[in-house]
Amino acid sequence: AKLFVMEVGRDKDAPGGVFRLAPVPIPVPADAPNDFPVSMVPSAKHDILYMITKMGYLYLFDVFSGKALYRARITTDTVFVTCPQTSTGGMLGITARKGQLLQVSVNEQTLVPYVVSTLRDNALGIALASRLNLPGADDLYVAEFQRQLQVGDVAGAAKTAADSPQGLLRTAETIQRFQAIPGQPGQPQPVFQYFHMLLEKGKLNQLESIELAKPVLQQGRTQFLEKWLTEDKLECSEQLGDLVMQADVNMALSVYLRANVPEKAINCMLQRGEFDKIAAYATKVGYRCDYSFMLSSLVRQNPQGALEFAKQLAAGSLIDPNQVVEIFMGANRIQETTAFLLEALKGNKPEEGYLQTKLLEINLRGGSPQVADAILQNAMFTHYDRQYVAKLCEAAGLAQRALEHYTDVDDIKRSLLAMCASPQGVNPEFVLSYFGSLSPEASLECLKELLARNMRGNMQIVTQVAAKYNEQIGAQPLIDLFEGFKCYEGLFYYLGQIVNFSQDPLVHFKYIEAAAKCQQFKEVERVCRDSTVYDAVQVKDFLMDAKLPDPRPLIHVCDRHDFVDEMTAYLYSNGLLKYIEVYCNKVSPQKTPAVVGKLLDLDCNEDFVRTLLNAVGHACPVEELVEQVEHRNRLRLLQPWLEARIATGNQEVGTHNAIGKIYVTLNRDPVSFLTNDQYYDPKVLGKYCEKLDPSLAFLAYKRANGECDEDLIRVTTENGLFKDQARYLVEKQDLELWATVLRPSDDPTDDSNRRALIDQVVQTALPETKDPDHVSTTVKAFMAADLPSELIELLERIVLQGSDFSENKNLQNLLILTAIKADKDRVMEYINRLDNFDGPEIAKIAVSDQYQLYEEGFVIYTKFAKRAEQPAETTELNVMAVGVLVDMLRSMERAAEFAERVNESQVWSRLAKAQLSEGTVGEAIASYIKANDAENYREVIDAAEREDSYESLVPYLTMARKNVKEPTLDTMLIYSYAKADKLGDLEEFIAAPNVGSIQSIGERCFDEGMFAAAKLLFASINNNAKLALCYINLEQYREAVDAAQKANSVSTWKEVNKACVKVGEFRLARIAGLQIIVHPDHLEELTLLYEREGQPMELIQLMEQGLGLDAAHSGIFTELGVLYSKYLPEKLMEHIKIFWSRMNTPKLMRACEKALLWDEAVFLLKEDEQYDTAVKTMIAHSTAFQHDLFLDCVQKVRNAEVYYKSITFYVEQQPLLLVRLLQVLTPNVDHSRVVHLVRKLENLPLVLPYLKSIQKENLTAVNEAVNELYIEDEDYDQLRSSIDDFDNFDQVALAQKIEKHELLEFRRIAAYIYKKNKRYQKAVALSKADKMYKDSIETVAESGDSDLAEEILRFFCDVCDKECFCATLFTCYHQIKPDVAIELAWRNGYTDFVMPYVIQYARHLHDKVDMLDKRTAPKEDPENKAEQEAAAAAAAGMMYGDPAMGLGPGGPALLAPPPGMMPESAYPPQFGGPPPGMPGGMPGMPPQPGMMPPGPMPPMPGAPGMYEHDDARLLQLLIARAIVVASVVVPHTFLSSSSAPPLLSVTASARRGLDDARSAAAARRGVAASSSSSASSRCLSSPHLASPAD
Repeated sequence: AKLFVMEVGRDKDAPGGVFRLAPVPIPVPADAPNDFPVSMVPSAKHDILYMITKMGYLYLFDVFSGKALYRARITTDTVFVTCPQTSTGGMLGITARKGQLLQVSVNEQTLVPYVVSTLRDNALGIALASRLNLPGADDLYVAEFQRQLQVGDVAGAAKTAADSPQGLLRTAETIQRFQAIPGQPGQPQPVFQYFHMLLEKGKLNQLESIELAKPVLQQGRTQFLEKWLTEDKLECSEQLGDLVMQADVNMALSVYLRANVPEKAINCMLQRGEFDKIAAYATKVGYRCDYSFMLSSLVRQNPQGALEFAKQLAAGSLIDPNQVVEIFMGANRIQETTAFLLEALKGNKPEEGYLQTKLLEINLRGGSPQVADAILQNAMFTHYDRQYVAKLCEAAGLAQRALEHYTDVDDIKRSLLAMCASPQGVNPEFVLSYFGSLSPEASLECLKELLARNMRGNMQIVTQVAAKYNEQIGAQPLIDLFEGFKCYEGLFYYLGQIVNFSQDPLVHFKYIEAAAKCQQFKEVERVCRDSTVYDAVQVKDFLMDAKLPDPRPLIHVCDRHDFVDEMTAYLYSNGLLKYIEVYCNKVSPQKTPAVVGKLLDLDCNEDFVRTLLNAVGHACPVEELVEQVEHRNRLRLLQPWLEARIATGNQEVGTHNAIGKIYVTLNRDPVSFLTNDQYYDPKVLGKYCEKLDPSLAFLAYKRANGECDEDLIRVTTENGLFKDQARYLVEKQDLELWATVLRPSDDPTDDSNRRALIDQVVQTALPETKDPDHVSTTVKAFMAADLPSELIELLERIVLQGSDFSENKNLQNLLILTAIKADKDRVMEYINRLDNFDGPEIAKIAVSDQYQLYEEGFVIYTKFAKRAEQPAETTELNVMAVGVLVDMLRSMERAAEFAERVNESQVWSRLAKAQLSEGTVGEAIASYIKANDAENYREVIDAAEREDSYESLVPYLTMARKNVKEPTLDTMLIYSYAKADKLGDLEEFIAAPNVGSIQSIGERCFDEGMFAAAKLLFASINNNAKLALCYINLEQYREAVDAAQKANSVSTWKEVNKACVKVGEFRLARIAGLQIIVHPDHLEELTLLYEREGQPMELIQLMEQGLGLDAAHSGIFTELGVLYSKYLPEKLMEHIKIFWSRMNTPKLMRACEKALLWDEAVFLLKEDEQYDTAVKTMIAHSTAFQHDLFLDCVQKVRNAEVYYKSITFYVEQQPLLLVRLLQVLTPNVDHSRVVHLVRKLENLPLVLPYLKSIQKENLTAVNEAVNELYIEDEDYDQLRSSIDDFDNFDQVALAQKIEKHELLEFRRIAAYIYKKNKRYQKAVALSKADKMYKDSIETVAESGDSDLAEEILRFFCDVCDKECFCATLFTCYHQIKPDVAIELAWRNGYTDFVMPYVIQYARHLHDKVDMLDKRTAPKEDPENKAEQEAAAAAAAGMMYGDPAMGLGPGGPALLAPPPGMMPESAYPPQFGGPPPGMPGGMPGMPPQPGMMPPGPMPPMPGAPGMYEHDDARLLQLLIARAIVVASVVVPHTFLSSSSAPPLLSVTASARRGLDDARSAAAARRGVAASSSSSASSRCLSSPHLASPAD
């Protein structure tokens, strides 16, 4: 078989073609030559093909090469189905026979090593590692990379490094190697080729990004960086941002943002002016900025930007507004301060009062009062210091604003006077509104001050204020104010503005007074005419006293307020008669009567009065005029005037009343006038005539047509005119008027008057009338007045004494009814004498409960029954008559006699009903039989049942059945037979056809205990259920069972079963019980019955027999189990195991719990899948515990809390099985909680195997528990292994715990933990204390701390451990400063031990200088070639002649020179070589300007023999080394510059380094710093060692 791989679904002509592999043979094993593939599953994750063969062999193929990676037999069964497992990139399969699930996946950690080592296919291993990013091919990649570099395959090496798995070769060393490779002409630099390959592959790391950015920025190609950042090809860091910052701020901001460098990102935002983003960004990243400093720096460079920035900060509450104000004001930025505060204080909060005051103060004092004015005008703030601001406003000339803020009255008056002093500066609207904010007292004081200072100038504003705030201040104080200054003009103007709206009488009066004094008479007249508020008396008195030239205001006042008499007297006395005529004619003609009356009182000439009346004419009211004149007894004065008015056809009532009075007085035919005149008022003239002639008054009142009836009755009664009164009442036919005169009274006089009136009515008025309505109305009036005696008298006169109305039926009815009500003794007489009356109706009234005239009613019924023409009417009246006898007279004997006499069935029925009501049932039944009346059979039956008269009821029911076909009759007849114990008649009757309710009667008989009769009834209708009950009560149990079988009813079976159980018939009871238990609803009741009767074993036997029924249900099995739990617990488990699936598990479980049968309860819970409860039960009742069962259940619980309860239970009850439980629960529990629980139970060592098994999850609680146990067991090897493998725990706490352990290894572990946590000082201290110097040296080397390295070097010197000193120099080479190492070796005699370090350092320094020379080598220039060679020689001489390197000519570097001599190497060639006379000079090098002249070195100040001292020697060596280093790092172009001397200058950094070294040396040696300092200062400050450039 062969494997063939080809790409499908791709066009063969597409770019790159179609991928395909040549067929590759499948390596079939020798023992399976006939094996063949049955399934192939490709893995998209690993590009590997899984193949399964029929014989169970697994093959793995690389898809891209077709090479076989692996082969193994994984099963002996055939795999019939497979599928990919996407989560692992593997495959799942199921075998055919056993159904075994197989999972196959690749171990990524060992795949490549397996290919390389086992398959020995390096190319395939590299391809897999590269494609899948897998480990295992590191050495191959490194070797391949080295090989490609050696052969010059730069592109291949770049690709190899880029494709290296897990970034193996993507290091700084790789970049340096590419940078060191020289470029080829026409090709990009190797390092750029490398970066290009990385960019194509993906994203660069931090180091690569920085190294790529450096040359790109140097070349100014920022667009490439921008493109790479956009494509996310570079890893952003702070160093990258610093590089980009020099070229592009925007790009740097992007870098800083991605690298999360808030400080520098915010700096970029500041430079870009994006102030609104700073606060939001800082908040987002949680960076705390020094906003005050930022704002201080920004305000001087960009004030507007600083303002916007401050607003943003204040909005986010990121800066105190007070600081912002101080910063802005410190830069004298008033405008920006104002703008900021306006924005920051817009909330107007109370706590911002100081800033509000500050804002106003800045503008008021800073020359911008208009800004403060605008702020105050808009009322933006309310919490500032108002008094202080008021003073500032007043000083700034803002008097209006000052007034708004002052509260003291003196301040207000001062500001107000200052404002009003200049008319152009006054704002009337403001002044008016301002006074509204003052108290009334303060307002008065200010107005008074204004009037006192300048009354004429301030009058207008004062009157306006007074008018506007009249209600607040009060009219009286304001009026007093103006009157106090006698400013009536101001008072007039003030009141003129409010008088039209005021309701104060004082205002109106004072306005009238002020207008009069100002001679404004038109206003006086207007107010007097229109106002309704002023005090009329006060105004009238004022006007009369003022005597104005025009009396019209007075006329208006008097006219409106009815002071006509005073006005008339005033005008008449002052001779103003013309105004009187004008007033009466034009002003108020209706008040002419009052004027005329007053003129008559004043004895005015009658001619003037007549003239006045004639002028007024019809406008004058006649009635009032007549009253006025009549009151003065001068009525005849008006006769001509009145007659003239009537002659013109005047129909005014008053006019006719007046002329009538005159005619009655003069007796000029008054009767004719009263009878014929249609226009006078009868009431008025009648009243007028009462005293003169009552008869005339009667005529006048009669003329009123009922309107003056009361007066008419009064006049006729008082004057004895009863005949006229009686005739008027009869003719009037007014019942109300009749009621008035007939109403009884306590006054005897009234009774005599009423008697006289009745006599005149009976004797005169009624006999005279022929109108029946008059008679009827009069009779009704007497009836309504409740005068029965008088009415009887009246009716007897009309009916019995012969008149036209004697046969009137109504009057006869009325006479009898009146007698019934008033005189019962005369009723029988009237019944016998009269015939034309309504008998039955009157009889009903007579026998009513009110009158109880039963004999009279009976007589009326019999009288009219005899006279009745129709038999039906006669029968009806006889029934009513017998009703009177039985219902009212209660005379049953007379009623029976009457019934015998008339012998009518209806009369017998009426009598029977009455007898039935009286309780004489037998007589009533006999009467009903005589009447042959079955209508009231229900009442008869009820009565017979009450009296228990069933014997007498039988014939009545027999009669009734013939007339009425009702089931009730048959039913009652059946019951009567039963009650009478006539069972034969009963059986005969029910056998015949009938409509009786046999069922109901049977039940009734059963309920009443008549079981024999009930048996007959139920048997006749086949009611077997009831029949069975009857048999039970008759103790016929066999028959009862037979009947129950026929009924087949559960309730019947229950009754039969109950009865049989009680009497001990258990066989019959079992027959009934089997029929009951198949019904679940009745099972519990049956069980209760047996248990109450004390027969549980019979019940169990019944239940066991019922198990075999076809209709057996779960209730039977459950109830039997409950019974077993109570009475036979030994049989319960067997029963449960057989029938548990058919039981009601919860019910049976409760029974088990009640019976304390916990094994059975646990079994039920498990089978019911209630695993939580099962586990809890075993925990609560250990007798039911079974380990295997417990483990089986606990894995399936749903409540996680059960896990921890189980752990507690095992710890307490089964500690030896605890580990097994935890192993089972490992996938489900919270391991940290388990550790806490077991620790709390103080049994942590029990679970150590479990803790080891779960430690791979690296949980803090688990790691700490394991470590704690290791410490207790003193197992330091396991403890160190645990610390190395699992680091998730409080390492420092563990170290502190064991750093004082008695065992050394534990203390070493503590030091090791401190080292891992970078607490190197503590680790070193522990190691030194235990003399574990190797550990301490390794810790220092790992720390990378130079100070720590120096410290440990000194320690080894102190303890005289040379070997450790040398080992430290070797191990901590990069951390140790050479001067420290050399010094310590020199001082302690460790020259031999420091020499390897010195040699290595010299070599390292040489390599570095060589590399710098090569990188900074300039292009060759023939002109400067000589100078360059000289400089190179000088540098080489300095390098290799430096005593500090131990390579000087005088032997070892630490050997001191002769006293007072400098070594030759101390004078490099740049300094002109050694002085003359000293060896080592460089011939051919002339002295340069500024160089030290030839000759001996001038002596340096200091102590004699300074060079013999070690410090001096050390200082000399350090200076030389610093010069060498400076000469190396200075660019070669500087050395060749023509503008600088060839002498190398010492840089500032070198100078600082020398100073530090000198100070350190002086401090270590304890030598005064002055000598060495002066020496070094002279060296560094010498013109031979310095240049203007530094």
